[in-house]
Amino acid sequence: MKLFITGISTDVGKTISSAILVEALEADYWKPIQAGDLDHSDSHKIKSKISNTKTQIFENSYKLNTPASPHLAAEIDGITIDLEQIKEPKTDNHLVIEGAGGIFVPLNQTHSIIDLIQPDYKIIVVSRHYLGSINHTLLTVEAIKNRGFEVSGIIFSGSENKSTEDLILNRTGIKCIGRIDEEPYFDQNVIREYAELFRHNLLSLEKSKI
Repeated sequence: MKLFITGISTDVGKTISSAILVEALEADYWKPIQAGDLDHSDSHKIKSKISNTKTQIFENSYKLNTPASPHLAAEIDGITIDLEQIKEPKTDNHLVIEGAGGIFVPLNQTHSIIDLIQPDYKIIVVSRHYLGSINHTLLTVEAIKNRGFEVSGIIFSGSENKSTEDLILNRTGIKCIGRIDEEPYFDQNVIREYAELFRHNLLSLEKSKI
């Protein structure tokens, strides 16, 4: 099973969500494009937060030096991101693929994060409550559907807002994989606890057509 993790914006909890999913499935992890913070990248964070010994963390296809939109970070580095150079790693294990920012974050003058999604990916949207988050969540889901894909599940991250979450779930009909509370920290033990909570819902996706 290949899970593509995207968010409704930046800093909504994609990497923590990815760590939980990786731990729950003992899955492999791949972030195709890392922009900035190369010494403490999302791949490094995943490695530090999981405790299983099965996971393999694959190299980024692009490592960009500037913490900015990938198209700009690449331009500063004097390169252009080429989708043909982004090769999905081969593995017999589950694979968690983490995007960057939201689905329309530009990679170059033509392509965006959404163009990395393949037909066999199960798409998980991470939503976090803030003023405007309902709109951003529904727009994200609608845009994914307009590309001919379906969203397999949603994860809510941060302080609970039942009204917002219920509206999103009722409006979209998407399965809730789980919610991640505003924890004081996320270490291996906390990630493992969430992994146990999320595992059943994640494994049920394997049987679904979406």
